[in-house]
Amino acid sequence: MNEMMEFDAAQARMAEHGRAPGRHEDCAPADLSGRILAQTLLANLDLPPADNSAMDGYALRLADLASGRPLPIQQHCFAGDTPEPLQPGHATRLFTGSLLPDGADTIAIQEDCEEAEGAVRVLRPPAQGAYIRRRGEDMARGAVVLARGTLIGPAQIAVLAAQGFSHVPVYPRLRIGLLTTGDELIAPGQDLPNPAAVYNANGPMLAALCAQLGAEPTLVLHARDEAGAIRTALQTLTAQCDLVLSVGGASVGEKDLVKPAIEALGGTLDLWRVRMKPGKPVALADIAGRTLVCLPGNPVSAFVVFTLLVTPLIRAMQGRHTVLGPVRQGVLRSDRTWGDPREEFLRVRAAPTDGLPALIPYSQQSSGVISSLPWSDGIARVTADTRVTEGARLNWYAWSDWLR
Repeated sequence: MNEMMEFDAAQARMAEHGRAPGRHEDCAPADLSGRILAQTLLANLDLPPADNSAMDGYALRLADLASGRPLPIQQHCFAGDTPEPLQPGHATRLFTGSLLPDGADTIAIQEDCEEAEGAVRVLRPPAQGAYIRRRGEDMARGAVVLARGTLIGPAQIAVLAAQGFSHVPVYPRLRIGLLTTGDELIAPGQDLPNPAAVYNANGPMLAALCAQLGAEPTLVLHARDEAGAIRTALQTLTAQCDLVLSVGGASVGEKDLVKPAIEALGGTLDLWRVRMKPGKPVALADIAGRTLVCLPGNPVSAFVVFTLLVTPLIRAMQGRHTVLGPVRQGVLRSDRTWGDPREEFLRVRAAPTDGLPALIPYSQQSSGVISSLPWSDGIARVTADTRVTEGARLNWYAWSDWLR
């Protein structure tokens, strides 16, 4: 393929390739964090289950305040107690969460009241219905509380626990296999044998990225630049994983041996040249019903391609209802002019301002500069065939949005 694929088309194709799992498993709330809900859940009960007090104060009939006289306190009612019906001309002392007694229509908060000798004088009359939490105003029985495809975190767990769910259906964790290739790569912790050798950053980096998305980096393998070794590694990974990511070796060079290994296993491969910088070479393949994505070998390029192209595929395969992260806007702050025939993605730090954040590019934008990754907050997009400089408004992708 000589013609380059547009970035947006490549991103859409990746997202459309993913399919939600066909099965689910039941999971207890303690183990739900990071899981994806496999079924839309409805509220089992009204919350609150009955009208109750939003503040410490006194339940009363607003009309009884017209006389200006103190109201006798007929009962003190705590959260969990069942109050007596309110007698005319009386008040019930309530606390936050206490049930509203029948006959009461308003609550006067204690800061606006004065209590003495078993009666309460309301110094500042409240509005009708003030400080009452109505039955079902939080969640109404039968209403949707969480939709299928929701990523579950602490907030969602709070909702489920409040509704009394002891187990909920979730999709199984996506199992991802990782393959790095290259004779020059050495595992961290070993001595570098010669100046041409480098440590393998891609394997640990991609495993951490997968885990951060709630997927399971099931197996991480490294293969030398030998056709048989790469073929064996791919067989192992596709047998154990739902998705395989390989790094490097899928272009058209003399030692790019991933493509023939895929074909030898009966797989089909679609090799793309995506109109993006960094990260032009990307491939999507299928082997024995398993999806394989081939990433560029440079760690920065692999990181960017994973973020923008692979995470939509992963989220789709996890069963999430939202597969693309949000695109923010910011203002370029740079004394340089930026632009390229491809879509250029600049590693930037986002500095808060009174308006849109200021996007400050890292000083070195070479795809070999790994130190730019922890320094940056995300990547800003410079549209292909354009030139931008100080003050330009750019779309940008925050790591915090896209890598979760």
